Amino acid sequence: MGVSGPGYTRRDFVQAGMAGLLFGAGMTNGTNVSAAGATEQAAEGGTPLATRGSKGRPRIGCCSWCFHSFAGGTPPEEAIDIMGEIGFEGTDLILLAREDITAYWTDAKIAQLNKQLERNKLDVAQFVIFQPVVEDLTSTDRAARERDLDHFEAGCRIGKKLGAPIVNIVAPWPRELSQPGGGYLPRFYDLPDAKAGDTFHIDIALGFDWDALWQTYIDTTKACLERAKAHGLKLSIEHHTHTMIPDAVSFLRLWDAIRDPALGYNLDTGWTLSQREYPPVAIHKTKKQLMNLHVRDIDGLMRAFVHVGEGVMDFKAVADTLKAVGYTGFLSIEQDKFPGDMKKTCQRYLAMMKEYLS
Repeated sequence: MGVSGPGYTRRDFVQAGMAGLLFGAGMTNGTNVSAAGATEQAAEGGTPLATRGSKGRPRIGCCSWCFHSFAGGTPPEEAIDIMGEIGFEGTDLILLAREDITAYWTDAKIAQLNKQLERNKLDVAQFVIFQPVVEDLTSTDRAARERDLDHFEAGCRIGKKLGAPIVNIVAPWPRELSQPGGGYLPRFYDLPDAKAGDTFHIDIALGFDWDALWQTYIDTTKACLERAKAHGLKLSIEHHTHTMIPDAVSFLRLWDAIRDPALGYNLDTGWTLSQREYPPVAIHKTKKQLMNLHVRDIDGLMRAFVHVGEGVMDFKAVADTLKAVGYTGFLSIEQDKFPGDMKKTCQRYLAMMKEYLS
């Protein structure tokens, strides 16, 4: 697997490995302030909303699903040990299915995972609720929304027990929009093999009312915030294509309608660039609301999320911008499962970011 990429050559990678050793020597080795104990509370217009590391610098994490599937019931135990072995400081764990609320995330299992996280010196940066668990937060059916608010709150309870300071969701897409033939709508953003006469098309149900949907989404987000705050958590929302929040500006519109410092942005570098927005600019736009980052590479056509070092993502500019705006939360690799060695990809990411953030 090549490690060349924009601003990051093989020579850079060797230097990054050495820098990583030096940087790692200054790390907290498990003595840092727990993410659960972070006490920052940014007022409107104040400092960036970020989980605070004890060293006043961004912290480098890895999403657990880099090493496991999205199938309901999939345990993260093996992933936790791999991430600890690589040397990450934290991780995002995820609630994959509604059934897992009671079938997997029991008090006994959470206690076991907490011990495993402690052994591996990993904080939980945020607890993620997978999109299918709460997809009806945009339903026009009040009963369906209420059911998913209950699922959301169940995720808050789990996240709290894991010591996470933040609960996270990807913004749902309108139930009235669908991909022809079905499937995960946010993935439906190009026609790589378009033929003459092919058109890009999304099915829009009759009676679709964006204005009413947007107001309902604001109200539902407020309800999510109330439940998150009742458990001492903040809420971060991630953007994906075709969802209620596809980019930084749409998030800012939501934030302006709610104006609650417990609401923050989870910026994903790959989904940002797939929307043709330069991630460092998006960081500047959302610096006061930025709670977490998911970081990945993307190919030159802005279509495929290739392994770190194989695409065109400007990782150094991302790191420099985070330092410039004073962000000290997590930036965690969230790498799609393309053919290749995921462990080496994550090791490469960690070494590179250690250099750029040192």
